[in-house]
Amino acid sequence: MGSNQSSIAARRATISDAEWQVRVDLAACYRLVAHYGWDDLIFTHLSARVPGPEHHFLINPYGRLFDEITASSLVKVDQDGNVVDPGEESRVNPAGFTIHSAVHMAREDAGAVMHLHAPAGVAVASQEEGLLPLSQTAMLVRGHISWHEYEGVALNLDERERLIRDLGDKNVMLLRNHGTLTLGKTVAEAFVMHYFLMKACEIQVHTLAGGSKPHYPSQEAIDTTYQQSQGLPQIAPLCWQALIRMLDRQDPSYKD
Repeated sequence: MGSNQSSIAARRATISDAEWQVRVDLAACYRLVAHYGWDDLIFTHLSARVPGPEHHFLINPYGRLFDEITASSLVKVDQDGNVVDPGEESRVNPAGFTIHSAVHMAREDAGAVMHLHAPAGVAVASQEEGLLPLSQTAMLVRGHISWHEYEGVALNLDERERLIRDLGDKNVMLLRNHGTLTLGKTVAEAFVMHYFLMKACEIQVHTLAGGSKPHYPSQEAIDTTYQQSQGLPQIAPLCWQALIRMLDRQDPSYKD
């Protein structure tokens, strides 16, 4: 066993099985965001709640690309932004702390939170009417969306109160002129919802760019599809297992 593997094994021995599984899932999520081209250099953030009563959560070390993130490199912080347990680096993005701590503090059901700046998501968040019912994918997502107005780079902790107010009980948010956000009870749920959101945004951007007048479905069809969307959390584990198999074939180092 090399020195790096020995270091990882020693770190693994200090972490509970439950926390390590969350770390592996969150590291996988970072790799998947990079795989789908939704990353933005070292910016944007994915976080997950650490099992237990301490109100700690895991977030990426500031300065790493998403395809470099591993289970052991994730940084554990408390709800005040203090580093509880550094990974290989201890620095975190303060804007990431502002957004993610707000959601984790306000929503006990927020086991995982994803915030991205992918172009199609920012494009739709910058359109006045937001996500339109132009595709089945959009109709599955749009009833779950909340909105938050842009206030500048998220460095002001006061913004947390307004973000929480705007999020309410929704699991998806479009941050005006900024990006996208989803949450779920698990990393799998947050990722699958974000996948649907991003696919819907990409379809909308392509549709509107075509120049033809869009066709809209009936309100009855829109309402029916929203009701059917309640099953999305149930399909998340099945999708997640397939995605993990893909990552394991490509590069299993996210587990380190």
